[in-house]
Amino acid sequence: MTLSSLIVTLVVGGIVGWIAGLIMKTRAQMGILANIAVGIVGSVVGSWLFGALGLVAYGASGRFVMSVVGAAVLIWILKSLGVLK
Repeated sequence: MTLSSLIVTLVVGGIVGWIAGLIMKTRAQMGILANIAVGIVGSVVGSWLFGALGLVAYGASGRFVMSVVGAAVLIWILKSLGVLK
């Protein structure tokens, strides 16, 4: 992984986590590092979830939406476990 791809991953992960936090109303509890972690892990969750449902995300915007959905699902799971309020 090159430095530029790492930077893009961190920035996009932060944006995805921030949007998912807004959707799930956890914005006040999550800082930038949590947003990045939720965004990156949420992208993996979204990819797995879409694949399990037989859905395919086409293009950058489709993958972005898939990542936001995955991050929102991850936040929902964390809320259910009591990690987030």
